[in-house]
Amino acid sequence: MGKAKEPEKPSTAWQGTYGDMITLMLCFFVMLYNPSEVDTASLAQMAASLEVASSTTGGISLSAGRLSDLGNAINSLPSLERGKSLGLAKKKAVSLFAPDVKSNKITITSDERGLVITLAADSFFEEGSAALNIDETRDTLLRLSTFFNDPSLAGRYFRIEGHTDSTPVKDTEQFASNWELSAARSANVLHYLADFGVNEDSFSIAGYADTRPKFSNDTPEGRAYNRRVDIIILDEGHF
Repeated sequence: MGKAKEPEKPSTAWQGTYGDMITLMLCFFVMLYNPSEVDTASLAQMAASLEVASSTTGGISLSAGRLSDLGNAINSLPSLERGKSLGLAKKKAVSLFAPDVKSNKITITSDERGLVITLAADSFFEEGSAALNIDETRDTLLRLSTFFNDPSLAGRYFRIEGHTDSTPVKDTEQFASNWELSAARSANVLHYLADFGVNEDSFSIAGYADTRPKFSNDTPEGRAYNRRVDIIILDEGHF
């Protein structure tokens, strides 16, 4: 009697197709992921779920716990809600403030706090003064008030932060130090925005003096950049 033929080894061709599927899933999540908005915990959850999904040993599933609801919660990730909202707000800001950006009155950036609209203090204030140059900046302030009243920003909170360079204020009775000057500039910007129709209840103000410079205070250019007022559309983690 002849020897029984050994069964052929299972084909592994399916692994190529499976690998392509996992790659496409990864690309999908990358498209959803906004690094300026998704917090560390959400990112760790996504990475862990992909590690499980990419396993070829089979029989692995998510246990009950923080990861078990990841699939059900994917549609509510911050990148789809807060990130999308701030992304649209940034596009609108870039369009609306194009004249101000071109004239170097405003810069638009984003960081861990949210969307940051920076007012060049030298365009809005005289050195050592908290009085706004309203004749020169009225149009810009009107555009700012229109922007903050946009329906897409409903429910958002904003913070106005005043900054100075390291030059001490002149010895006057008005400001004892750069702390008072930076706070007064923030307050005056808010007062004018409120006069133009924004809701003061959505704003907070802060003065940081020269404690948070962007550039070195050793040069006139650096000091000019450090004299600024930042208006921030706050991310939910920075209220």
